[in-house]
Amino acid sequence: MQYRKIGNSDIEASVVAFGAWAIGGWKWGGTDANQAVDAIDAAIAEGINFIDTAAVYGFGVSEEIVGKAIEKHAREKLVIATKCGLRWDIESNHLHVESEGKRVFRTLSADSIAWELDESLRRLGTDYVDLYQTHWPDLHTAPEDVMQALIKLKQAGKIRSIGFCNASLNDLEVGLATGELDVDQEKYSLLDRERAADNLPLCAKSNLSFLAYSPMAQGLLTDKLNTPRHYNEGDLRIDNPRFSQENVSAIVDVLAPVRALAADRSQSVEHMVLAWTLQQPGLSHVLVGARTAQQAKHNAQAGSVELTAEELQLINDAASTWRGFV
Repeated sequence: MQYRKIGNSDIEASVVAFGAWAIGGWKWGGTDANQAVDAIDAAIAEGINFIDTAAVYGFGVSEEIVGKAIEKHAREKLVIATKCGLRWDIESNHLHVESEGKRVFRTLSADSIAWELDESLRRLGTDYVDLYQTHWPDLHTAPEDVMQALIKLKQAGKIRSIGFCNASLNDLEVGLATGELDVDQEKYSLLDRERAADNLPLCAKSNLSFLAYSPMAQGLLTDKLNTPRHYNEGDLRIDNPRFSQENVSAIVDVLAPVRALAADRSQSVEHMVLAWTLQQPGLSHVLVGARTAQQAKHNAQAGSVELTAEELQLINDAASTWRGFV
């Protein structure tokens, strides 16, 4: 497993992180808490020390599962990241989403951030988090005010580093001006490369860690793409146009040379895709979800795969044939 620092901090985090969205259950068709704990244990045993969750994942369930899993491990050896800014217990001027009978609102007021952090610490069973991130921007709170609220919590010893997710370039510039921003977390995969034109170059220039979420495009970049798959009720992939047969067929064609390369190297398509992602200029870590111990072990193996310049170019050429989602 490779490890890279979080921004300008002294925090060393595994390049493959355990993404804990799916184990929260919400939008993923439920969860099995005991199985999820086993998955986290397996990830840690394979060298993954970085776990990324959020308060809204399962409305607290993901954080509680992570808390249960980490209580048997040395806390100082783990890098625990969580997020704030999406509330389902109050209403604000900015409705984020309605789903499964829940109404989730955005808010990044200082009081709300402080309250959310205390709730997250309680669920996680810890007195600090290594990385605290704003989940989505709040159009009603200036990024300058958001940063000041987060810096205050850092000074209080409750967080070790600060990050923005789904951020604009202006948000990042504001954060960078304080000297306290360490992370930008964005959707990025071989199929979703929009941030390569804006946020990623800024991160490379400014020594911000760029954390890629959904690097496997929620399962579209796997060896199992041609295998019929069953999704539980409530899974976000049901009737999702990204998963249409037309898109799936096009992705199979894009991945054909990647599949051949994986076979030559006795690796999986997933490992090739994640290794390619980790070797993009400025990109530091990938957040990969797992529900089972087997999946977690498989994901961890990508953290030790290095591609040659020729192999990178082969995958670049394959990626360039992707015509986008329809």
